[in-house]
Amino acid sequence: MSLLIRGGTVVNADGRRRADVYCEGGLIEAVGPDLDAPAGVEIIDAGGQFVMPGGIDPHTHMQLPFMGTVASEDFFSGTAAGFAGGTTMIIDFVIPAPRQPLMDAYHDWRGWAEKSAGDFGFHVAVTWWDKTVHADMKTLVEEEGVNSFKHFMAYKDAIMATDETIYHSFRRALELGAIVTAHAENGELVHQLQRELLEKGITGPEGHPLSRPPKVEGEAAHRVIKFAEVIGVPVYLVHVSTKEALGHIEAARSEGSRVFGEVLAGHLLIDDSVYRHADWGFAAAHVMSPPFRPKEHQEALWRGLQSGALQTTATDHCCFCHDQKAMGRNDFTKIPNGTGGVEDRLAVLWTHGVNTGRLTAEEFVAATSANAARIFNIYPRKGVIAQGSDADIVVWDPAAQKTLSAKTHHQKVDFNIFEGMNVTGLASHTISQGVVVYADGDLRAVKGAGRYVKRPAFHPMFGALARRSALASCARGEQ
Repeated sequence: MSLLIRGGTVVNADGRRRADVYCEGGLIEAVGPDLDAPAGVEIIDAGGQFVMPGGIDPHTHMQLPFMGTVASEDFFSGTAAGFAGGTTMIIDFVIPAPRQPLMDAYHDWRGWAEKSAGDFGFHVAVTWWDKTVHADMKTLVEEEGVNSFKHFMAYKDAIMATDETIYHSFRRALELGAIVTAHAENGELVHQLQRELLEKGITGPEGHPLSRPPKVEGEAAHRVIKFAEVIGVPVYLVHVSTKEALGHIEAARSEGSRVFGEVLAGHLLIDDSVYRHADWGFAAAHVMSPPFRPKEHQEALWRGLQSGALQTTATDHCCFCHDQKAMGRNDFTKIPNGTGGVEDRLAVLWTHGVNTGRLTAEEFVAATSANAARIFNIYPRKGVIAQGSDADIVVWDPAAQKTLSAKTHHQKVDFNIFEGMNVTGLASHTISQGVVVYADGDLRAVKGAGRYVKRPAFHPMFGALARRSALASCARGEQ
């Protein structure tokens, strides 16, 4: 199938130009002015619109088994909802149960994801350690195209990785040319604060942020960065939500450490007042970890995104409906953690980023697509409008408007954290593998059309440079 996108302004992370885009066989074949249209080619009129790389959401949890239930969004409905908002690829998480072999968990997730409408990849969590984990990491990198391993520093007595596990996993990742990622919250502190609050009779959603104050994240961020610096492996901090954690990232990067940071669209726009809402269901619907923060953290996070200290935006899309959230009605620690957003990320970031002058269109592309592709080593296959790249494209109408609502979204959840938000700037067309999968409100997602995208290991120099930075810091007496 061939497709010509005519008359738009192509925007990549490094600039923009007026150009047509011709796609054939799932790839971008040509980018340039006034391209000829072969006979029978499908044509999209992109006049007055931007033509950008499809969004890559590097942090989702589709149909995740978690806290005694399973996330309501499956891989088909979630990737389809992403199409409606301009996202064409997700990187989800394989999370082994305690003592479950990594390869067993990986095959479970690969099976669930076969129904995906859009392309997908996986990070794999290391939640425990023995010689089988050591071996499975090699298999995942060299045979399955996994180049990133996740470490939960929270969720004690469940999936929290001990310092010993983190040490061994980081060492192994460095050997294999993989990057490590971390959920930075001090799990022991969270556990003890939860107990204290429950003993005081604080059982509602307001207890959730009280049990996970900003310094809990700041401490863990600092610790995992130092782990990575000592070992010499690049580290990526997921869902950075506090100015404390951001400060540790900025300090490390200023010393040459290979530290990357991700921010969620929700953390940029929603504050902790939601947990004090009079409606228990409303408050519980916002329970996620890390929690939404006081407003001063939002402005710091925007500055981090503007400065480049935070490179990517994500959603941590992990949906639980009201009846699932009700599992924790009498104990906030039992409210399943997670919110949605895969459909709305691009629209809210364009509205509150580009339209306010916080971001340029080029910076928007970097934060929603190109940087994730670079960090996780699938650039220029993904993340750019260029000859030879995958034809994963969003045609963006900067004048289009709508009000976000659970009543109209495609996400498989009965709540929208951006409910009632008016946005300006929307996908008019989304193209996946050169096929139009969304056009002016018409969602054309096909179950099983998505491909598993292998991500190659990094060049040994990537880790060597991180190691060199760590050794330099030691020589200056900073460790």
